[in-house]
This record gives sequence, C-alpha cells and structure tokens, in this order.
Amino acid sequence: MTTLTGSFDLDIPPEHAFALFTPLGERQWVPGWDPQFPAPVHDDSAPGTVFQTDAQGRRATWVVVDRTPPTRISYARVIEGMNAGTVSVALERAGSGSVVEVTYDLTSLTDEGGRQLRAFADDYPGFLGSWRTAIAARS
Repeated sequence: MTTLTGSFDLDIPPEHAFALFTPLGERQWVPGWDPQFPAPVHDDSAPGTVFQTDAQGRRATWVVVDRTPPTRISYARVIEGMNAGTVSVALERAGSGSVVEVTYDLTSLTDEGGRQLRAFADDYPGFLGSWRTAIAARS
C-alpha cells in the first residue's frame, strides 16, 4: 500500500468548504467531473452511497465510507486493473478559512497500476496544488 498525504489552505471555512468535496460538490471545480449514481440518492455524501466516474479513459467506482460534516469525508475507490484504496479529505479551521488535508491510501492491482501509482506519488504535491487553484478559480 502507498500512503500519500498533503495539505493546502483555502480561504473558505470548513462549514462551506465541506460541500466542495462531496461527489456532486466536486462538479464545481473538477473539470469533467460527472459522478453517475447507479441508484437514486437523496444525500450524495451519505455513507454507503455508490457512484462512478470516468477519467483518463478509466472508470472508477467510489463508495462513501464515512463523513463527519463539516470536517471529514472518506471514500473507497477502485479503478479496475489499476489500483484500489481510500481517499480521505479532512478540514480544519484556520482563522477564517480551512486547512484541507487529503490522504490517498492506494494499492496497485497490476504492474501498469504500479507505474501509474508511482507517477501519481511523484506529482502528489502538484496534484494537490491543482486542487487549490481550481477551487479558488471556481467562481
């Protein structure tokens, strides 16, 4: 398993920032993010909610495993033939904004998945920087 953790600051307090990290909330800032729900949902961040996304030619299946609004949401994620694991976002108040900590715990499922995971790990700080930039530019 590979664990990647990093953080960034937002000028948004946790009670408003939390929604940006829910399945539907990420549509506000992630280009091409379009979660599809195989069953109707009333609350997309409720534990047990299943959704799928397509990115870079791969389908990912996600399950919300835990949430504590407005401070934490965690997902299990499987990209068939690549990797599987969890993604957690934790928000902590910092003045009038938030510190956002993002942790990926991933296990490669194939050699190709291992190569992709190593490349992802090498660029993890830049990846999180792109989150901060995209969220700041969302309006």
